[in-house]
Amino acid sequence: MKKVGFVSIVGKTNAGKSTLLNLILKQKVSIATSKPQTTRNSIQGIYSDEDSQIIFIDTPGIVKSHQKLDSFMNKQINYSLIDADALIILVDAGVPFDEEKDEILKDRFSKDIPTFIVFNKIDLTNIYLIENLKKEYRKLFKDAKMIEISCKDKFNIDGLIQEIKNVLPNGENFYPENMKSNQPLSFLVSEIIREKILLFTNQEVPHCAAVKVDSMKKINDTLHINATILVEKDSQKKIIVGKNGSMIKKIGMASRKDIEKILDRKINLLTFVRVEERWRNSELYLKEFGYGRNDE
Repeated sequence: MKKVGFVSIVGKTNAGKSTLLNLILKQKVSIATSKPQTTRNSIQGIYSDEDSQIIFIDTPGIVKSHQKLDSFMNKQINYSLIDADALIILVDAGVPFDEEKDEILKDRFSKDIPTFIVFNKIDLTNIYLIENLKKEYRKLFKDAKMIEISCKDKFNIDGLIQEIKNVLPNGENFYPENMKSNQPLSFLVSEIIREKILLFTNQEVPHCAAVKVDSMKKINDTLHINATILVEKDSQKKIIVGKNGSMIKKIGMASRKDIEKILDRKINLLTFVRVEERWRNSELYLKEFGYGRNDE
């Protein structure tokens, strides 16, 4: 029998949740940038080897609810915990403990399941800071196991996986062994485009943008993709389009390169920018762009 189970990865923004998931799977299934709210949906990444299958659930960073999109993201975190067999609380080891903010984690994530406090970015901290963090987190989660990792240096990732295996139940695979994610290809494509918007634009633009794949059609050896980028203001559209279309061309070229690398085939990508005021507070547009499925 294999060790099989669901493991939710939670934590504050920029702790490295998506980067950790991609490292574990040795494949990009969740976009990762240094900007808050990069992850908006819960994303399942499927790790399989000869003696286990672990379904990791990457979740959005914890945010205060100011809009319906924020509420959707917070619900994604709650849903990920319902059937979880283990919990990873990922902590940025380079950020000092904040009593007011960090104690909220105890209220949200004190679950009767094996819990791991995983300190990421230990390459950016020192022994005094990390020991103080451990001391404070032991007060919040007295039964949790403390583990140090570095996604940047790929340190102790295998050790973390082994610790998780030790607490999972025996069972049969939920998914085929070659499957890396339960998300459709269109979702990954839309996320890659949104990642480039996050990387290449500044100010309020990244947080006001959403992407939806309208069509994917294979013609001969080329996959033709049409996608819509949604923003809230004409000024944001102008930034994404850029002077003489320079920015949208840059976003498209970088996106196409990533998609071609993942799919190992030629891609033709066409993007259209659309303005809808206050779409992040609209249930209609949230559902259209994939943020309303669980927000009933």
